[in-house]
Amino acid sequence: MGTACSVRLLIKLAASTLPEEMEVDYQTEDSSSFKEGIELGDVKDMRLEAEAVVRDVLFAVSEMYVSHSLDSALDVAYINVETREAIRYCLELTEAGLRVVGYAFDQVNEDLNTQYHETVYSLLDTLSPGYREAFGNALLQRLERLKQTGH
Repeated sequence: MGTACSVRLLIKLAASTLPEEMEVDYQTEDSSSFKEGIELGDVKDMRLEAEAVVRDVLFAVSEMYVSHSLDSALDVAYINVETREAIRYCLELTEAGLRVVGYAFDQVNEDLNTQYHETVYSLLDTLSPGYREAFGNALLQRLERLKQTGH
């Protein structure tokens, strides 16, 4: 069993016991984690969604925050992230998911046609081996604490 598969299995086993700042989305590709969340009527406020995304994974990246320079709205928000490998990205968050729109903070390149990811976990998993390692280590530490306490 490969490392990625092992981590996914551990995530499935421990997802219900992780602390709030380490919530894990392990849904299948045909479901959407963005259907649950902060909604205003039938419209989500992507600015609030973006803040939640940042809180979920800040522990596993070097820097991450919702852009103050780029205009966010109910239907779109921009997140700046620097991976543990010191690579910077500007991410776009919409109902379609998250995608890279720039390779520097606060940069949107309209010519980029990058893949949407359903979750921030999926996106960072493809961009950053350091994220994968930090997330896996945090998960293993949590599982060890659960084992020690018998819960």
